[in-house]
Amino acid sequence: MSDLFPLFGFVFFGLFSPGPNVILITASGARFGFQRTVPHVLGVALGVGITAFVTGAGIGTLIAAQPVLETVLKVAASLWILWMAYNLWHSDPAENTQAHRPFTFVEAILFQWVNPKVWAVAFSATVYVAMMPPLQQAGTLAATFSTLNLGVCVFWATAGSLLSYLLTNPAAWRIFMRMMALALAAFSVLVFL
Repeated sequence: MSDLFPLFGFVFFGLFSPGPNVILITASGARFGFQRTVPHVLGVALGVGITAFVTGAGIGTLIAAQPVLETVLKVAASLWILWMAYNLWHSDPAENTQAHRPFTFVEAILFQWVNPKVWAVAFSATVYVAMMPPLQQAGTLAATFSTLNLGVCVFWATAGSLLSYLLTNPAAWRIFMRMMALALAAFSVLVFL
């Protein structure tokens, strides 16, 4: 178990630092409150575990070996992240329509397939479990990613919901959401680096 402490530290800091999930969950907590963000939180926690599992099982090597597939995934990730940034930029605290709702559980899981930061952390984390058999690597990565990321997501959703108390006027709200949108849009460019 103590052999895995470096893995735990790496994954925790990799997932806790700002990236698409952190930005979206913080914005969702601020916009919709903690309770309505829970499906998003749970979907991210499960989704990163699935991504880590398939990376540990060898799909990461397959993607890295296929430049066309890697490019398609990068373009899809960039477009989806830009779309989400656009929606954040245009969000209005007064709107509460079906078009303006938190991610569902399934949407949050699916987003992890095009989340470049999760893939990068998962690829890098494989070095910490390289001495294990492939199935054990995959299971260890999945359990580590899901467990640690659940705590990370709960923290950021709570932080976002607490921020909503400071964002009571429309100008403050727009500034916050536009900052989140710009940070998210920046990640759409980082996908290609």
